[in-house]
Amino acid sequence: MKRALSLLLAGALSLSLLAGCSAAEQLSAEPISLTAQELSAHDLDTKAAYDALSAFGLKLLQSTEQTGESTLLSPLSVTLALSMAANGAEGETLAQFQEALGGVSLEALNAACQSLLSDYRQLGGSTRASIANSLWVDPEGQISETFIGRCIGSYGAEVFQGELSSSGIVHDVNRWVSKQTKGLIPELVQQPFPEDTAALLINALYLNNTWELEFDPHSTHPRKFTHSGGQVEQMDFLHHSFTDLLYLQGEGAQGVVLPYDDGRLAFVAILPDSPDLRGWLDSLDGNVLSQLVQGAEEQRFFRLAFPKFEAEWSGSLQEMLTDMGLEAAFTPGLADFSRMGDRSNGYYLSEVLHAAKLQVNEKGTEAAAATLLGAGSGAPPPDEGIELLLDRPFLYGIFDRQNGLPLFLGTFE
Repeated sequence: MKRALSLLLAGALSLSLLAGCSAAEQLSAEPISLTAQELSAHDLDTKAAYDALSAFGLKLLQSTEQTGESTLLSPLSVTLALSMAANGAEGETLAQFQEALGGVSLEALNAACQSLLSDYRQLGGSTRASIANSLWVDPEGQISETFIGRCIGSYGAEVFQGELSSSGIVHDVNRWVSKQTKGLIPELVQQPFPEDTAALLINALYLNNTWELEFDPHSTHPRKFTHSGGQVEQMDFLHHSFTDLLYLQGEGAQGVVLPYDDGRLAFVAILPDSPDLRGWLDSLDGNVLSQLVQGAEEQRFFRLAFPKFEAEWSGSLQEMLTDMGLEAAFTPGLADFSRMGDRSNGYYLSEVLHAAKLQVNEKGTEAAAATLLGAGSGAPPPDEGIELLLDRPFLYGIFDRQNGLPLFLGTFE
């Protein structure tokens, strides 16, 4: 019997009908979204939700990061997919969603997500940002129209219907994700889903950002980077010299905030004072990372240098999310998704897949995710300026400077 909810998380930045699927209107669900008045009523709650989601992003990275291995994920993508699923949960299962996502109410979570989706679709400058959500339902899944309506109304989800255990669904899902991520995530799914799969929730996030202050290609040249295992590699480094940049310092680390030309988002690179990146990362608590980013102040840099690089990661998040408190959601018979549909045997989360990719060069960054991170503890004398060389493992990410929310987080090791 079809009772499993499979959740795929995809982050990277219209779709014609997919083979074997039908368009959203064929499911006759009315969009259910928060009105402007309701969003306004949740203003204070929304701020609390941003803080909570920032803390969630840090905790997720801490749970995923393995010593010596570079990691990359999109907390925003994971958040959006989980938030959609939370709208189908009830009782203890809903309470675990709320606790894992920072202890805010479902209404505040929906308000925060709806506001973010609206804001990020209106970014200025050269930024290209695309966030897409979709809900895929099996004909036998008995997914409720109210749940579908909330996914459409608050999350702008496209809705498709088809046999989720058929071999054709692999091509359809991968084609949708690849299209939404501009080809950066070409393959998220490798095999059909189990016979009991009732629905898929997918978020796809794509970002293409241009630096507010671009790096001079003629200043890119090789430097030595020392990896976590001690091996040394010659890599191309981006350089800024004698330049005013946003500098952050505290919590045993220092770093730089590099705004994009949209005026809101920024790339952040943080170098711990200690070579032990994992130990430093584990010592951080709550949304301290976002507070560090938001507290950055302009300083004169004598030299800034960090690798020009590409990073990607993919894998299952089920074990990490279970350890973060979502145990009930993954347990058949214990999970309570009674607001999701009408199957007598109920629903549970059967898997969470995540893939993310990011490219950093002289002009800016390009990042995608499908859900499916240096030397010295002090600053040089003011007349010389700060020298920040990220030539050993560091933390990096793409942050919303307005609310401190991390869209992408990674470690470069």
